[in-house]
Amino acid sequence: MNEEELREGLRSEMAGITPPPPLSTTAALGAARRTHFRRRAVWASLGSAAVVLAVTGFAAVATPDGHVYQPAGQGPLTPPDASGDTKEPWPNGPDGKPQEDRTARAGSKYDQGVHLLTEAVSVVPSGYTAPEDPPNQSAEERMLRTHQAQFEAKVDGVDVWSYSSSVAVAQGEGTGRVIVEVHDAGNQLPTEPCDLAQKFWGMRGACQVETVGAVRVGVVVRPGDDDRLDQWSAYRHPDGVVVFVAQGVRLDESRPALTKLPFSVPQLAALAVDERFHLK
Repeated sequence: MNEEELREGLRSEMAGITPPPPLSTTAALGAARRTHFRRRAVWASLGSAAVVLAVTGFAAVATPDGHVYQPAGQGPLTPPDASGDTKEPWPNGPDGKPQEDRTARAGSKYDQGVHLLTEAVSVVPSGYTAPEDPPNQSAEERMLRTHQAQFEAKVDGVDVWSYSSSVAVAQGEGTGRVIVEVHDAGNQLPTEPCDLAQKFWGMRGACQVETVGAVRVGVVVRPGDDDRLDQWSAYRHPDGVVVFVAQGVRLDESRPALTKLPFSVPQLAALAVDERFHLK
């Protein structure tokens, strides 16, 4: 087919096709807005899930960029069935049989988690309250006061555990939270105060070293891009036990935030050294 025949064939073909309707600017903008709304809804749902899981304590969360917050100083303690396989059995529970997963549901380790929660409630400052969950709620449904004991690793033949508690702290119409997390001696976390503080839940921020008596405590006074918490302190005891104490003005998206944090920076640093959180 020569060029003239090709052009004639194209004209004939185009003449036989029904032309599309003219572009509607209003329709195009409406479609664009709907697409944008759907994308924001997906991101919002993922963000809300991360917040709720972090508040209820203790879950590993994958964000839209693929990052996963892990336990052992890298994130909230993992839920019972999110830890995956292991090459060796879980520690024995109080019945003498291996646990089903990382989480202790009874026995001395579980009791340590309960004890840590009790001590965390005891440090709520004057002028604030620590509301409780309804008595008929199951452990999985509780949000205002939660605790967990979790096996982390076996180091030199010794089981290393971590314990975490989250306490809702209310004042007026606002509700925030205080979190205490303790890691057994033998953990592989850093020693230098600010290096240690930057390991809490994998979050980073502006850190300063506070002196409490004769010891040095790392305190992140302003977080980076991660807004799950507002401030946290970190201290390694001479025996190797590590204590993190964190505070945030918001418990979750469904409640108004506090107008101010419960503790000052020096108070937050002192809590990391407090013997009530020095679990042995």
